[in-house]
Amino acid sequence: MATDQTQPSSAGDAAIESVSVLNEESRRQMFAFIRRARRPVTRDEAAASVGISRKLAAFHLDKLVDAGLLRARYGAPGGVRKVGRQPKVYEPTDADIRVSIPDRRHELLADLFLQAIVTEGEDETAAEAAVRTARQRGRELGQTQREQTRPGRLGAERGLTACERMLDQHGFEPFREEPTGLRLRNCPFHPLAAKAPDLVCGMNHAFLTGYLETMEITGVQAVLAPRPGECCVQIEPEQA
Repeated sequence: MATDQTQPSSAGDAAIESVSVLNEESRRQMFAFIRRARRPVTRDEAAASVGISRKLAAFHLDKLVDAGLLRARYGAPGGVRKVGRQPKVYEPTDADIRVSIPDRRHELLADLFLQAIVTEGEDETAAEAAVRTARQRGRELGQTQREQTRPGRLGAERGLTACERMLDQHGFEPFREEPTGLRLRNCPFHPLAAKAPDLVCGMNHAFLTGYLETMEITGVQAVLAPRPGECCVQIEPEQA
């Protein structure tokens, strides 16, 4: 159920890029050393940890920074201030790298369930709360996108083009079957969806319906249309 053309087009691409950076042994060992250190590490310390030159270590460290795995700043290692320019130090970012092909978003489903539990009303069931939460999350996502892009009035074709990037980023693998229709080739909640298809598909439908509502796209709707191996929802022209 969340440009520069040189940047990764999705979270999955970014994760794959990060993993590929760690394919080099010295780089991987330095990254592990810095994570275990629990403090900012200098280039000299990183170089010594794997037995390479300071210059080569700097090259590998910069690659890790570019991949979003480390952050660099100038500071005193160990908090001890000395006279003169402070050395460049490195520390891990909060990046949580996961690679799954096809894309899976179980953490999003878990987050929606948690939100449903803590907001469940006395007059609704747990399933109703989950569907409500999913629809609200979709509406929030659509509202944020409109505020950021200010697209104005969106017809069906232009509106679906605006949708495709969000759907791709969330692992749905959108495929334009027709100018005003999108088929979603991947279920990002598989295989959990198979354990409770009515609930998860209902949440999927509510999520995408809420998104389309606040994106204000005319002439299209999210409908349940299950197919084996794909998402249970597709976006198609509104019926007259």
